[in-house]
Amino acid sequence: MNTFWLLLMYILVVRGELLDQAAVGELYTFKIEPNIFDWSHQVINEQFRYTPSLKSYPDLPSWMRYMYSNEYHAGFLYGTPPEQLLGKSITLDIVALNKKNYETRNTELTIKVARKIHAPNIIQMKIDNLNWVHLMDPGRIENLRNIYRKDLWPESESDLSLVFMESAVNMGGRLPLRPQQHEGVVVHLGSFAKFSERLKDLQEEVRPLYKLPSCTYKRTSVQKLFENSGFKLDWCAFRIVGTDMSPEVLHHNHDGNKLSVGTNSLEMSTLKRREGGRWQGMHRDEMPSRNYIDEFAFAFAIPTVIFGILCGILTASLCFKHEKFYKGSSYPTTSSTVQMVQYSDTNSQPVTTLKSLKDPNCLLDNTSLRSQRWLNLAEHANVSILIFLDILVYTRMLNLGKIDQWSY
Repeated sequence: MNTFWLLLMYILVVRGELLDQAAVGELYTFKIEPNIFDWSHQVINEQFRYTPSLKSYPDLPSWMRYMYSNEYHAGFLYGTPPEQLLGKSITLDIVALNKKNYETRNTELTIKVARKIHAPNIIQMKIDNLNWVHLMDPGRIENLRNIYRKDLWPESESDLSLVFMESAVNMGGRLPLRPQQHEGVVVHLGSFAKFSERLKDLQEEVRPLYKLPSCTYKRTSVQKLFENSGFKLDWCAFRIVGTDMSPEVLHHNHDGNKLSVGTNSLEMSTLKRREGGRWQGMHRDEMPSRNYIDEFAFAFAIPTVIFGILCGILTASLCFKHEKFYKGSSYPTTSSTVQMVQYSDTNSQPVTTLKSLKDPNCLLDNTSLRSQRWLNLAEHANVSILIFLDILVYTRMLNLGKIDQWSY
């Protein structure tokens, strides 16, 4: 079966066009090299650049991705064709640029999608010590498949195939701190065979690690089996999913009728526009609208409420503070006295007491004192006036000679 598919995956150059074949549910890869455009040698590093796209469209189909490898100085097309392309052909337009003399050449790649049913049983894993480009090597893929076909999953020897491959960074992972380290790659292998008991035991062994985001430091019972073949797995990302296992969302599932429950209406309409891998444009009336009135009201309401609360707190605190001040400064009903402090001898001068103004009887006492003082002043004034009048009478009589100056 595998020999048959390998014979079908050939490339023919006919009238400047490239012909290739892919299968539904199986990873398709294509390497873009200078010899495709009749460029035989490369003078400088990264001399050639390639821009593939769907013919008469500006971008690639939704299921296909293109990446350039500086390590291999070549471009790679890869992806898993969906069931909508069964029995159809798609044509890609590849434009090449020679950066030395800025010469451009182009060619067309026609891919015919053959029939193949999706494999129901999938093994999901993440390899930390490799990049995505390393799995473009057929020998390394064969070594990975042999680990399962000969040891962990012998029942899948006849139809085990690579159904999905993507860089861990493109799947949401982080770039390594050191540029020398590898990014990691996510790989899915599929088959129609039932999972072996050894795979189920391995699933239960790593199940407690699912709550961790990454656990490259963890080791399992089959660790040596993968390390001897040059693979270092992240066991937190290892899962087996199939008909007899709990269902999970697979990243290679492109069927619109198998969307997850959390998919919103916008994503549903977006996927429905992709027919045969081509993007169907949206109409003007189908564009999603956004109401900014609620957002502006919400943006102004919160600061206004906060400002009102702060103003209320400030007003209340000031009112309570003044009320407390007035209450604290009110006159008490009990009389109090303040003793005058003197530095003189107490025997020579009597000690007087000053009545507090808070004493209600103080006003009466102060009035009496002021009245007595005015009476004393009036008496002294009357005496002075009488003495002055007496002097005037005496002077007048003395001038008239009616009295002697010593007889008065």
